[in-house]
Amino acid sequence: MLPLNLSNSPAGISVKLQPLVLLNICDAYIRRSEHQQRVIGTLLGKVVDGVVHVQNCYAVPHNESNDQVSVDITHHRTLYDLHHKVNAKEQIVGWYATGSAVTGPDALIQDFYASECANAVHLTVDTAMESGELTIAAYVARKVSLGDRVLARKFQQVDVEVKTAEVESVGVPLMKKDVVEKLPTDLDGLQTTIKRLHECLEQAHAYVDDVVTGKKPADITLGRFLADTVTGIPRFGAEEFETMLTDTAQDSLLIMYLSNLVRAHLALTDRLGTAALPLL
Repeated sequence: MLPLNLSNSPAGISVKLQPLVLLNICDAYIRRSEHQQRVIGTLLGKVVDGVVHVQNCYAVPHNESNDQVSVDITHHRTLYDLHHKVNAKEQIVGWYATGSAVTGPDALIQDFYASECANAVHLTVDTAMESGELTIAAYVARKVSLGDRVLARKFQQVDVEVKTAEVESVGVPLMKKDVVEKLPTDLDGLQTTIKRLHECLEQAHAYVDDVVTGKKPADITLGRFLADTVTGIPRFGAEEFETMLTDTAQDSLLIMYLSNLVRAHLALTDRLGTAALPLL
């Protein structure tokens, strides 16, 4: 009788996500076709000391029916080549799927990505917010084999964390809410930033006045920090500031035009792309 074996999963593996990944996944889910129930895609990043840092991703067209699944492998490899030219340090580290649970066809897709990279991570993102918030889970697969024959893959959940910078932490809570009455515009964000800056200036002004009048003791470290901050602010004349503002606005408009042009080109390329190649 042949023994039933279960391969060992990497010990101590964990996943850290950049907010950009969640934004790309949510955007792909919103732009999906009407007949699509979920979206899948490739995860890009790097592995350092057992920690999988997921830094980017892109959606991959696929079709599912019963126990069969087909993935557009040509589309996947073309996009990976383009990403690799821009950032050679980002490698394939796994794949993602929208939804709150692992489904039957996931084992077939996992087999494909296991051939693309070692210890491929499977990430699920509940974009439908069935639990009332954006639930994220990560898995690694272990082979269940009978002798030399692989029978199935068992998904084992691992720790996942969204790694945000200070400026990114403002937008992440908005994505986790079920209902957002109004998304902040660029003008709203600028207004909030100016308001916070005004409050900080008022606090600094009040502190300096209290030190000068003797209400508070002077702090040399804080005084040097305020002095460095003031001397680090560049001084511009009215004409120079207006010229700089105009040039910045023109650069922003040019970037928006180029972004729309690239988006239209990618949409046209996607429509003219090859048919999906079945995994089975």
